[in-house]
Amino acid sequence: MTGTLRRYQVMSWVVGTALLVLTYATIRDWVNHQAGLAHVVSPVHGLLYMLYLATVVEVAVRLRPSPGRIVAMVCSGFVPFLAFFVEHDTLKILRAKEAIRLSEQPTL
Repeated sequence: MTGTLRRYQVMSWVVGTALLVLTYATIRDWVNHQAGLAHVVSPVHGLLYMLYLATVVEVAVRLRPSPGRIVAMVCSGFVPFLAFFVEHDTLKILRAKEAIRLSEQPTL
């Protein structure tokens, strides 16, 4: 499961960073009364967010986090800064859950 968590971690950071860039670009365009940077960054963030959602689905199917955790993971892609906090907390919880699951397996 470490591959699943690693993909989620990377995509969370990439999408979180792209969202911050998009937020900056949107504010910059609004203050300068021009359309420009946000029109370039917005489709890139949208594509990255779709890839991120695919990793969230993979985590949901393989590791079965709580429904609230899944909602928080989905919201992380469109609420600035949330991705970094949810990613950290989610990895901590899911790694602990995985460690417990592995320790309960019978040994041969």
